[in-house]
Amino acid sequence: MAHEYPSSYFLLSRLIITPCFFIFLLFPLSSISSFHFIFTSASAPTIAISKVEQDHEALALLTWKVSLYNQTQVLLSSWFGRNSCHHWFGVACHRSGSVSDLNLQSCGLRGTLQNLKFSSLSNLLTLNLSNNSLHGTIPTNIGNISKLITILDFGSNHFTGVIPEQLGFLTSLSFLPLASNNFRRSILPFIGNLKNLTILHLYENELSGSIPQEIGLLRSLNDLRLSTNNLIGPIPPSIGNLRNLTTLYLHRNKLSGSIPQEIGLLRSLNNLEVSFNSLTGPIPPSIGNLRNLTTLYLYRNKLSGSIPQEIGLLRSLNDLRLSTNNLIGPIPPSIGNLRNLTTLYLHTNKLSGSIPLEIGLLRSLNDLELSVNSLTGPIPPSIGNLRNLTTLYLNRNKLTGSIPQEIGLLRSLNDLELSFNSLTGPIPHSIGNLRNLTTLYLHTNKLSGSIPLEIGLLRSLNNLELSVNSLTGPIPPSIDNLRNLTTLYLNRNKLTGSIPQEIGLLRSLNDLELSFNSLTGPIPPSIGNLRNLTTLYLHRNKLSGSIPQEIGLLRYLNDLELSNNNLIGPIPASIGHLSSLTSFGLGHNKLSGALPLEMNNITHLKILQLFENNFIGQLPDEICLGRTLVNFSATGNHFTGPIPKSLKNCTSLFRVRLGRNQLTGDIAESFGV
Repeated sequence: MAHEYPSSYFLLSRLIITPCFFIFLLFPLSSISSFHFIFTSASAPTIAISKVEQDHEALALLTWKVSLYNQTQVLLSSWFGRNSCHHWFGVACHRSGSVSDLNLQSCGLRGTLQNLKFSSLSNLLTLNLSNNSLHGTIPTNIGNISKLITILDFGSNHFTGVIPEQLGFLTSLSFLPLASNNFRRSILPFIGNLKNLTILHLYENELSGSIPQEIGLLRSLNDLRLSTNNLIGPIPPSIGNLRNLTTLYLHRNKLSGSIPQEIGLLRSLNNLEVSFNSLTGPIPPSIGNLRNLTTLYLYRNKLSGSIPQEIGLLRSLNDLRLSTNNLIGPIPPSIGNLRNLTTLYLHTNKLSGSIPLEIGLLRSLNDLELSVNSLTGPIPPSIGNLRNLTTLYLNRNKLTGSIPQEIGLLRSLNDLELSFNSLTGPIPHSIGNLRNLTTLYLHTNKLSGSIPLEIGLLRSLNNLELSVNSLTGPIPPSIDNLRNLTTLYLNRNKLTGSIPQEIGLLRSLNDLELSFNSLTGPIPPSIGNLRNLTTLYLHRNKLSGSIPQEIGLLRYLNDLELSNNNLIGPIPASIGHLSSLTSFGLGHNKLSGALPLEMNNITHLKILQLFENNFIGQLPDEICLGRTLVNFSATGNHFTGPIPKSLKNCTSLFRVRLGRNQLTGDIAESFGV
């Protein structure tokens, strides 16, 4: 979160001060004097200040200006003379003539604060230098600035060093954003002096050490953001004193220990994010007191125990993420009370039991991820009520039963992943209703029956993986409608029939895997249309006929596996066009003829499997021209002539099998042994 400023802060800053870019945008339309605002307040001086004091303010600002980089000085060209309240860019004044506000937000400032005499700005209320390129440390004399200052914003710069404890003298501060810098070391206890703070942003620094107990003294805080640092130790129980907090961000640190029960005292909280830490122990039941929560992120910790029933009391929740922990036990049925949820992430835990029927009450859900758990039982038909779902991940569980017909009611789904379960029965025909699907993963289950023709209605699909099931019957010709497919995995099923000619219409395919089936007939010449293929696995089928010449059109192929079929005839000379091949498997076929000379063009091969065929002639002398070959097997053929001496150049060669041929020569000599 690069810019975590709340909208209320921006509103206030816009009322008080005008950002650089905004002034430049409007400058041609209005004189710069229109951007100087006059403020009065009970604490602001209304009696005119002396000329000496006015000179001191101007001198302090001019001295700082000349210490900045030249380009920055040009931006501040209106800063001249002895009256800083007279058309000085970014400066606003009290009626008394004293500087009240200095706003140089997003002005491209480069330089340090070392030459800014803070003590001369004795009536300053606002100092906003955020979103610039200021560097160096914050000088300790920052404590000499006006005791009236309420806004001090140094966020999104390149400041380094420690946050000076002298900031603790500025007890009127209400806004203190120091985020997105390079501050180091710990948050000092002085922070507890700033009793009027409503916003404290220290996120995206390099702070270390623990969160001080004194943080609990800031009872006016609405917004506390300490995320993306290197903070360690526990969340202090004193955090429970911050009864006005609406936002608490502690994520992306190295916090440990348990979530304190006192967290339940923060009844005004809207957003609680403590993800990406090393928190342990259970989720405290007191979390149920946070009735105003809209976001609860506890993911990527080491939390254990069960999900408390009290989670169901958080009826305002939009986003609940408890994933990547060590949570056990069932998903509580009370989850059904969270009718405003749009995101529910419980994945990557150790949850067990069945998916509660009450999940179907969460009709606002867009994203439901329960994957990588030990959930059992069927997918509840009530899942069909979740008509707004775009993502449904139930993969890597122990789910059983069939895929419910009601899945076809989820017409907004983009991504459906049910893989790595024990689902049985057919793929329901209603799957064809999911016209927005881009990913359908049903692989590694026990699904049976044929691939429904309706699969061809999913014209938005990019990834279709039905592998490792017990699917039978042919590959439906309607597959030709899936023109956006990049991945098609139908391997390790019991599919029969021929590879349809229509497969050649899937011109976006990168990866086609049909291996370990009972497919028959020839490899269709239309395969040559798949010019983007990098992987083609047709091995362990019952394919017959010759290897089509068109295979040579697949110039991006890295892996070509045709082994364990009934292919006949020679290797086509066009194979030489596949210069990117790293793995080429032809073993256990009935191929014949001599190896084409064009194979010498394939210089990146790591695996070459020619075994158990009827090849004749000599092995090419340049078999290892690229010196990358690792595994070479030509056993069980009719090769004649000498063993290629070039094999000794194959320093990476790990396995060679040349037996049951009529080769001559000493293999040891060929390897230079």
